[in-house]
Amino acid sequence: MAEEIKIQNLTDADAGKRLDVVLAELFPDYSRSCLKRWILQGQVLLDGKSSKPKIKVTGSEQIQLNIQPIPAQMPCQAEPVPLNVIFEDEAIIVINKPAGLVVHPAAGHYSGTLQNGLLYYAPELGEIPRAGIVHRLDKDTSGLMVVARSLVAHHYLTKRIQQHDVLREYQAIVQGVLTGGGSVEQPIGRHPHDRIRMAIRENGRHAVTHYRLIQRFRAHSHIRVQLETGRTHQIRVHMSHLHHALVGDPVYGGRQRLPGGAEASFRLCLQQFNRQALHASRLMFEHPLRGDSCHFEAPLPDDMCHLLKAMDADFQQHHAD
Repeated sequence: MAEEIKIQNLTDADAGKRLDVVLAELFPDYSRSCLKRWILQGQVLLDGKSSKPKIKVTGSEQIQLNIQPIPAQMPCQAEPVPLNVIFEDEAIIVINKPAGLVVHPAAGHYSGTLQNGLLYYAPELGEIPRAGIVHRLDKDTSGLMVVARSLVAHHYLTKRIQQHDVLREYQAIVQGVLTGGGSVEQPIGRHPHDRIRMAIRENGRHAVTHYRLIQRFRAHSHIRVQLETGRTHQIRVHMSHLHHALVGDPVYGGRQRLPGGAEASFRLCLQQFNRQALHASRLMFEHPLRGDSCHFEAPLPDDMCHLLKAMDADFQQHHAD
């Protein structure tokens, strides 16, 4: 039995590529070796038929990926992981995820994840693919996530996310001084040499990020970000592409920028902020059963508030001078 079924329609941009290459670009959360194994096992269907990894696609096909349980990760056990549930009913659970909490079990994180905690909190989620998780946040990104509590809700939310009908708004603190807002439309794919990183790639998946300025400081900016698509590390990659990487980002952030003449306390505050300054602050979607609009907001966590206060104090001090 498949753990989950994912379906994607190929485009002209995929034409001429090998099936295993296209699959790796479409589903970057899974290793190439894992995807190749699934192809050979007949768990990848191209227009309803099994195929071989090296076959070239035309770009007009539909791919169906039947995700299989990974022995090293399965079964996911129920564990009493603390969860900040801000809303729940018979169809959905909305959670404010803290930074540091891994969403799914993976290499190095086989327990203590959000999925483990959800199975403990609501045992019925054991009947739903991935315990009802329909979208994810990086380990060190905080904020709102919606979880499906039934198969009907899971199907509905998955479809709405694929159709970009779920509003996901973030707040971020980035390096450099922005003068206003804008959009980034650059394709994102797996980095050619580093499996941990994503990158802007000509043959990557379509990705669009919108941002606007909330407040600027001497060497940083506080921004609001809205996703039109949902690629892995999308905000982090797109802002780094603009040379405004997220503060504290260990993968895309590069060297920390410190404004000249900054107080030692402010320098220390920046240096000790050791995660990407990114928070999923707003979530809006239609309820899977009732059809009415659901709107949730989560205030910035303490660490980001503390950092913003330190930046504002630095700005006010030097602006007064």
